[in-house]
Amino acid sequence: MRLRLRRNDYFPTIAYVSGAVVLTSFAPALKNIRIMKKNILITGASRGIGAATALLSAEKGYAVVVNYREHGQNAAEIVRQIHHSGGEAVAIGADISKEREVQELFEQAESRFGPITALVNNAGIIGLQSTFEEMSLERWQRIFSTNVFGAFLCAREAVRRMSTRHGGPGGGIVNVSSLASRFGSPFEYVDYAASKAAVDTFTLGLAKEVAADGIRVNAVRPGFIDTDIHASGGDPGRVERLKSQVPLNRGGRPEEVAQAILWLLSDEASYVTGTVLDVAGGR
Repeated sequence: MRLRLRRNDYFPTIAYVSGAVVLTSFAPALKNIRIMKKNILITGASRGIGAATALLSAEKGYAVVVNYREHGQNAAEIVRQIHHSGGEAVAIGADISKEREVQELFEQAESRFGPITALVNNAGIIGLQSTFEEMSLERWQRIFSTNVFGAFLCAREAVRRMSTRHGGPGGGIVNVSSLASRFGSPFEYVDYAASKAAVDTFTLGLAKEVAADGIRVNAVRPGFIDTDIHASGGDPGRVERLKSQVPLNRGGRPEEVAQAILWLLSDEASYVTGTVLDVAGGR
């Protein structure tokens, strides 16, 4: 068991025990000990990778904030499943491309569960498959507003709350990128691929900036994963069509990406930051 102590203006000590925070008052027999809960906020958690991550997070002992923009019924079902299994969860609607809604999302999450200790920037959108020359400025702005600026906004709010420099407990951030950032998605989603390349670079820079503040920042880069996002792009059979390009000769499952995300947030990955982990079957 690791035990590290430091002074604090409000409590004589803050003890960090196996990743949890214990506030003590040096009273006899360590009275008034409080263990800080593990609270996770997952954007776009009503479907696909986000939903799988929410369910697995609950299994790992997190209280889960299930963020959604449009699919409230799906989010409510995820919360119901977590409650049925004895976990804690709440669904909170917010469009992460809008600054005020992101701020309210974090405020509501904290009022329900307390400080957020983990953030998964999962929400992402695509447009219909198209060549680059046929794409509009409105489409680019819409995709970057969610995939890039939405991740920026959520990460900023998380850092402001988690940073030990500001009196926070530290924590972890995982950004969900895409293998498209490496391959470019020509003739399909060049704009989406570019937005995910921005997420990769953002991960590397932010990780270095907040490492001394007790925050680890990593990303997962999924390949062909069987989720509804392909139908949103007009090609619901895309994974089956392209699986021959994958050395493992199959598409991935959302649960497999969720396992990678939770590992990056866990104590087992305590020396991992600024890493982009491919979950892509060897592609």
